[in-house]
Amino acid sequence: MTAEIIDGKAFADALRAQVAGAVPAFVDATGRKPGLAVVLVGDDPASSVYVRFKGKATLEAGMESFEHRLPEVSGQAELVALVEQLNADDRVDGILVQLPLPGHMDDKAVIATIDPAKDVDGFHVANAGRLAVGEKSLVPCTPFGALALLKHRLGDLSGLEAVVLGRSNIVGKPMAQLLLQQNCTVTIAHSRTRNLPDVVRRGDIVIAAVGQPQLVRGDWLKPGATVIDVGINRIQIGDGKTRLVGDVDFDSAKEVAGAITPVPGGVGPMTIAVLLRNTLVAAHARHDLRAPEGL
Repeated sequence: MTAEIIDGKAFADALRAQVAGAVPAFVDATGRKPGLAVVLVGDDPASSVYVRFKGKATLEAGMESFEHRLPEVSGQAELVALVEQLNADDRVDGILVQLPLPGHMDDKAVIATIDPAKDVDGFHVANAGRLAVGEKSLVPCTPFGALALLKHRLGDLSGLEAVVLGRSNIVGKPMAQLLLQQNCTVTIAHSRTRNLPDVVRRGDIVIAAVGQPQLVRGDWLKPGATVIDVGINRIQIGDGKTRLVGDVDFDSAKEVAGAITPVPGGVGPMTIAVLLRNTLVAAHARHDLRAPEGL
């Protein structure tokens, strides 16, 4: 058996088109475009590229993009003051502070200053708490995107056993909460889990988000499982060359799984698409408007 390849890029393109298609109605209702502000501290090359992609995607969706760059030597107070300024800016519906921040800054303290209604990353404790108790909230982009891919491929997830590898606040924990809301039976596995391959093998759904390249092998999987690989790791392949791989050993896994996301081209493209979706949803909520159906 060779697994179906889940095309995250195609799904993300469709979601971005859906968001762009809904923007004109918002503009007609409010007289303005939804706005996303992205803040980058320092000049990390990978973060700079990512921020540029976000700005380009925001403009392509017909939204306003506000990009703010601070030098790496900036103090935390300066960053907090900028976030508070964006909180008060009526043109801004979503605020994203690009992580990681420089070592002299406290990520959690900075995220805590973002207005939860504009927290399109879904990292604020208010949004995390609402998600945990099943209330409407802004949800972290990567888990939301992974869930969308699962529902598109499997339909009703009720009763399925899901194994989430990783317990981060960004992916693992919110992913587990979203799966519980879909009536899955959820196990969160991590670095201290005993007999990890046996635990993973129980999963009808496996979400790999541990940051260890090619950790999950084909013989860890239940035949026919749907595998969502959140990992993005760069490995050496000789002669100074590198390539991107996930947390799953794709070549062995595809011979056992029923469906699997590739790396790249799987979950990655969904993150920016869901960011645009979250910005549009936040914009509607700020104007007491109903978000478009299907978002």
